[in-house]
Amino acid sequence: MLIIFGTKGYLYQLAILTLVCGQCGNPSAHTLRKRVTKFTLFFVPLFPVSTNYRTQCTFCGAEQKVTAEQAEQLQAQVAGGPSGHHQGQSQQQPYQS
Repeated sequence: MLIIFGTKGYLYQLAILTLVCGQCGNPSAHTLRKRVTKFTLFFVPLFPVSTNYRTQCTFCGAEQKVTAEQAEQLQAQVAGGPSGHHQGQSQQQPYQS
């Protein structure tokens, strides 16, 4: 009997935030992404094996790994914008000129 198994990755974009980049120092848009790797059996995804979160600067392309708690906080900042509307932007650090 032949058993086919493996893993497959899924990438979800959770939010777009305005943050100060730790690499280039520019206040720019950052995408918050969740990557889930699932175990597959006969090409059917069954259960998640690993999950990680990252932000990526749209200015320089640098990626930074964040914890699940930090990702939840960033999403809460987006959801808790003025008047409760989804703004799609959040300021993590104040920008000083």
